[in-house]
Amino acid sequence: MILELIDEAVLAGARRARACEVAGLDTRTVERWRKRPDGDDLRRGPTTRPANALTSEEEAKIIELATAPEFVGLSPHQLVPKLADMSIFVASESSVYRVLRRNRLARHRDRSRPRTHRRPREFVATGPNQVWAWDITYLRAGVLGTFWYLYAILDVWSRKVVGWDVHDVQSDELAAALVDETCRREGIVRAGLVLHADNGAAMKGKTMLVKLEQLGVLPSFSRPRVSDDNPFPEALFRTLKYRPNYPDKPFASLDDARRWVAGFVGWYNDDHQHSGIRFVTPSQRHGGHDVAILAHRSEVYRAARRRNPNRWSRSTRNWTPISTVRLNPEHGINS
Repeated sequence: MILELIDEAVLAGARRARACEVAGLDTRTVERWRKRPDGDDLRRGPTTRPANALTSEEEAKIIELATAPEFVGLSPHQLVPKLADMSIFVASESSVYRVLRRNRLARHRDRSRPRTHRRPREFVATGPNQVWAWDITYLRAGVLGTFWYLYAILDVWSRKVVGWDVHDVQSDELAAALVDETCRREGIVRAGLVLHADNGAAMKGKTMLVKLEQLGVLPSFSRPRVSDDNPFPEALFRTLKYRPNYPDKPFASLDDARRWVAGFVGWYNDDHQHSGIRFVTPSQRHGGHDVAILAHRSEVYRAARRRNPNRWSRSTRNWTPISTVRLNPEHGINS
């Protein structure tokens, strides 16, 4: 019956491997069954109990030890050597794991709170100036061990650098002033703009948080000690520091650093065709010009296909504008 159901699913268009997976079988098992149509020897695994299998008394002893008050907080990896120090051997570590899994005890067993894996809140942008992300990166200064600090604010939807500055210190006052200036320049009103950052002192300082409250901006922060919760500014800084014209030597002065960053931001916003937004520039997308550009590219490809249809085995390249961008998506994908 199972083989008939799998064949029926394949005839309906399903992949055989996927049909086997849904049936809870390995494809090799199905192949073996087909070689024995009479149903002989279709059982999986050994047919007799191994001679060295644990007895029911030994399994009960493992459960008793693993749940004892003095051992309940230990994993089998820790329990087995602890018992060996007490001259006790019941079974190997792998056997202890098997017994606990079979009895649903291979989990957090003591009174302390189990470790949780908190995901950062997901934010979805469907247009410019809905979700921003910002960060600070180091730029080498002329004196060994000193740095200039680049503050950069990025629009998550368009990838445009909407605000930036370079200073000689990290400060929440300077960060607050940059956010205030950027909001005025972008015409931000109290409409729920999200500003995401990591957990640095400049990001969570009192002056910064008060300024965000005054502007009606919702602050969002990465998880502590998690490096990939603020990916958009990190990608921007990587592009910056791997530019062919990025200086090999430190910036001699603050003005030198600002001049170079100004040139980079101009290139990034107005000339750089970003791979994450269908290879239009951040300024084109931020200003809404990407729709016409991508429509023109789509027509160019359709015309090429009409001229030489034999060169196209599938549809033309997808030039549809990306409608939504997710910051820290729940399932790791963007629309």
